[in-house]
Amino acid sequence: DNWAFLYAQRLALKQELPLHICFCLVPKFLDATLRHYAFMLKGLQEVAKECAELNIPFHLLLGYAQDVVPKFVVEHGVGGLVTDFCPLRVPRQWVESVREHLPEDVPFAQVDAHNIVPCWVASPKQEYSARTIRGKIHAQLPEFLTEFPPVIHHPYPPSCPAEPIAWEACYSSLQVDRTVKEVEWATPGTAAGLAVLQSFITKRLKSFGSHRNDPNKEALSNLSPWFHFGQVSTQRAILEVQKHRSKYKESVDTFVEEAVVRRELAENFCYYNENYDSVQGAYDWAQTTLKLHAKDKRPFIYELQELEQGTTHDPLWNAAQLQMVREGKMHGFLRMYWAKKILEWTRSPEEALRFAIYLNDRYELDGRDPNGYVGCLWSICGIHDQGWAERAVFGKIRYMNYAGCKRKFDVGQFERRYAPRT
Repeated sequence: DNWAFLYAQRLALKQELPLHICFCLVPKFLDATLRHYAFMLKGLQEVAKECAELNIPFHLLLGYAQDVVPKFVVEHGVGGLVTDFCPLRVPRQWVESVREHLPEDVPFAQVDAHNIVPCWVASPKQEYSARTIRGKIHAQLPEFLTEFPPVIHHPYPPSCPAEPIAWEACYSSLQVDRTVKEVEWATPGTAAGLAVLQSFITKRLKSFGSHRNDPNKEALSNLSPWFHFGQVSTQRAILEVQKHRSKYKESVDTFVEEAVVRRELAENFCYYNENYDSVQGAYDWAQTTLKLHAKDKRPFIYELQELEQGTTHDPLWNAAQLQMVREGKMHGFLRMYWAKKILEWTRSPEEALRFAIYLNDRYELDGRDPNGYVGCLWSICGIHDQGWAERAVFGKIRYMNYAGCKRKFDVGQFERRYAPRT
């Protein structure tokens, strides 16, 4: 279910050539830990097996793309290169540096395979909010939300097979923090991800529309780790979920809003705003209000370590943080509360955003993702939101508090579930 893969195979079939798949394993990436790398590598082991069955050699190259891909292209006499798209700064630099180092006669194509409507097609500019992008995306869904043609057994074998992959050596090549352990609930790989999709449709979809904001209810899809690592395609999830629209209209429409409109709004923001992970990326009204209230007295000031260990005065906040540390996932409603409290309990909006992004990227399985950056900026800097009644510290940024959470769900039940382990 990958349009870049399908396009590459189509080019190879047209030219009657073998097709090679390469993955560049970098030793470190932002704040990713062993938790993230292990999930990714186990998923890639499944990819390698599938490629072998399809007569397509899969190469795992150790190192940065600019160092290993152009060399591979020359050594294997590769006639054309196809890559996927990511709107984030570092992956975009990787693509640019490969382009600069490629032989001049090798064409290089980029396919936005992980958005349903390609990012640059959905809109040519940064959109203000979900309201301004929603119509543009829905207007183009009939063209792009189609069934995938299959990847086929490739009829043109390579002159030399791929070298066997030493998976253990891949793990030892990593320069990452190994103290953040893998999680038990999420099995990596496409097969496991599709099983989670099926269980969402059969068990949780019916209550997604009504209960998705209650952290005590099993209503979420839980698919974000597989989406993030490209192990399950969002498009596949939408195609499957939409089959149940006649039964669960509200839930299906809400899921499309979150997994397509909101997700692609986040991609749009990161693609068109180079300050997607800093306060400078916020709208003028938000930057002004945050500056005006930067010196306001904070009710509490916590250091990063206290936040990381979940030792604040707020048992709900601590429980959300501990859920993330233990499970690599925090309930979506609590992610908003969690980030807004970091704004309230740190020295400045800049520090709040830095702490929130660091914790999100270090523990969440779907960290280092446009959704994560936009989630933090929505909560702390009002991005894609509007100004609200002015108050201390927050200024006009939307406020959330403990009492509001108590009105929405049984806070005590959640706190007990993720109590600190003594």
